[in-house]
Amino acid sequence: MIGKLISSVLAFLLTLVPLPVNQTPNLQSNEVVILFTGDIMLGRSVMGATLDNNDPFYPFRHVADMIKTADIAFANLENPIVSNCARHVGGFKFCTTPEIAKGLPFAGIDIVTLANNHSGNYGTEGFEETKKQLNEIGVKSVGYDNLEIIEKNGTKFGFLGFNYTFTKENLKKDLEVIKDADSKVDVLIVGNHWGDEYKTTANNFQRDAAKQMVENGVDVIIGHHPHWVEDKEEINGVPIYYSLGNFVFDQMWSEETKKGLVVKMTFDGKEIIKKEEFKTYTPVIGQPILQ
Repeated sequence: MIGKLISSVLAFLLTLVPLPVNQTPNLQSNEVVILFTGDIMLGRSVMGATLDNNDPFYPFRHVADMIKTADIAFANLENPIVSNCARHVGGFKFCTTPEIAKGLPFAGIDIVTLANNHSGNYGTEGFEETKKQLNEIGVKSVGYDNLEIIEKNGTKFGFLGFNYTFTKENLKKDLEVIKDADSKVDVLIVGNHWGDEYKTTANNFQRDAAKQMVENGVDVIIGHHPHWVEDKEEINGVPIYYSLGNFVFDQMWSEETKKGLVVKMTFDGKEIIKKEEFKTYTPVIGQPILQ
């Protein structure tokens, strides 16, 4: 009798002891981690180094583990993917092979923007093949007036890509695309190809376009093209990274072109609850490391 009484008392007392946080039952997190990188160019000397090392994943060997920690990774792909891409050195016409492009999913890249000044290096046919090759390896693409939606933990993340290196006249049309996309997603993320090359600060067009995009519903803006890391700011609470610099590239002729920035944002539903920044550096052609 006394034994049963003691057991009952102990059982009652145990109900008063809270479980450790990691043992709380039925606790569901809505957190989603999204990672953003700078320019990725898998052609020219990067392709040469990859072939010389006989390793299609060579460019990502030192950064893949970090990228894979994200739920979604978004990057700018600065080259067409074409099956007839021959080894090439120098010049400004980029391409890479389907085999080397497999480094993107190996590294955990989920979606890329093709809105840049090199995606059309192999014409319309090359652009269409690039989209096809990306689709075959499981990498989504934006940058041709298309909205891609990735849903994670009940939150719809939308991605768009815009290019302002050839003309800035398309901003008005792009704002309409943004308005329409904003109504379809919870969080709208835009990758912009813009700005002046080899500058550390954004120009007036970048700042004005960012302001208009925020006013029309964009929640995150990530910039590419200058090849240097540029300044950042917030507009009405929206983070704007004007340029993340180079991530995978072969511009070894200056210190600034060897540097890049990786940004990791943690969302809880629609809200950004954490922003982390990681510096990268490219000590040898086409193979960045974390600093």
